[in-house]
Amino acid sequence: MKLPGHDAIARQADERLVTHRVALPRRTVERPIRQVTKRVAMALLLLVGTAFIVYLDRDGYNDNSDGSVDLLDAFYYATVTLSTTGYGDITPVSDAARFTNIFVITPLRVLFLIILVGTTLEVLTERTREEWRLNRWRTALREHTVVIGFGTKGRSAIQTVCATGLKKEQVVVVDPSSKVIDAATADGYAGVVGDATRSDVLLRAELQKARQIIIATQRDDTAVLVALTARQLNRGAKIVAAVREEENAPLLRQSGADVVITSASAAGRLLGLSVLSPSAGMVLEDLIQQGSGLDIVERPVVKAEVGLGPREVDDLVVSVVRGHRVLGYDEPAVGKLQLTDRLITIVRATPHTQIAPDTRRLPKD
Repeated sequence: MKLPGHDAIARQADERLVTHRVALPRRTVERPIRQVTKRVAMALLLLVGTAFIVYLDRDGYNDNSDGSVDLLDAFYYATVTLSTTGYGDITPVSDAARFTNIFVITPLRVLFLIILVGTTLEVLTERTREEWRLNRWRTALREHTVVIGFGTKGRSAIQTVCATGLKKEQVVVVDPSSKVIDAATADGYAGVVGDATRSDVLLRAELQKARQIIIATQRDDTAVLVALTARQLNRGAKIVAAVREEENAPLLRQSGADVVITSASAAGRLLGLSVLSPSAGMVLEDLIQQGSGLDIVERPVVKAEVGLGPREVDDLVVSVVRGHRVLGYDEPAVGKLQLTDRLITIVRATPHTQIAPDTRRLPKD
């Protein structure tokens, strides 16, 4: 597989345009206009409350112009006091009025100013919260799944995995498009914007601590480079990758991928099967859609099944995984089931159907 020179130059230009950042799932926030309206309403409420307090104790205030304080003067005094303008034309003269100014109006003034500068304070506190969330996320992230490429293949792959019980908090999406990452975070996944062929971008996704890696890039050459980089950073993770052309599958395996799916060939085979037998095509399509109809599930052998044949267990067994070999249910080498075996079965999908994870590395070809 060759990398055209102009593609490499274009990729380098794109790298300079991409801002590497980590985006955590969004939290529901109010619209800016609603936040501003709420702050204005609170400020007006404080203003009216202060004016009402002053008017009730109007005999304790002196107006330099006419000596008396009416309702308009009370609102005027509340406005210049809360805004810290303080012209001094209306002043508290009685002990009660001064006491009220110290212990009531002064705290209201502080609260009024906090509301007015609330936008700035909110920005500062939001940045602090995001930094704290990011640090906590990095510290807690372990044995997670990294999805590289959040197009149709990547999105479908992670939806299938999540349908088996994987929490969205345990998924990190890596994609060079900020719009794609925004869509991923809106779905509840953490995301990293950047070129996944770069080790610093994968390190931002904590790939070195990941348990499994899904490579679903648009280009085969990109998938090879990503697999090489990912395997260098994490020797023990299971890497599953998709390629468009079948001739590139061996190269991807040599680059570190444990399982390689040829998307174009797989789709073509499903199309051919559907032509020959539409019903068989529908069944196969149902099997690969986790969580509905029939599911294909891998699970360990339980003690009660040890010593039985594959056809003697309750579930419909299609294959037996023994060591690193995948044996058909009717192969003579299967014999009796062993406690260390794993079964590939077809079961009726239920909300609680889960695949017991197999943490073993698969053999290289």
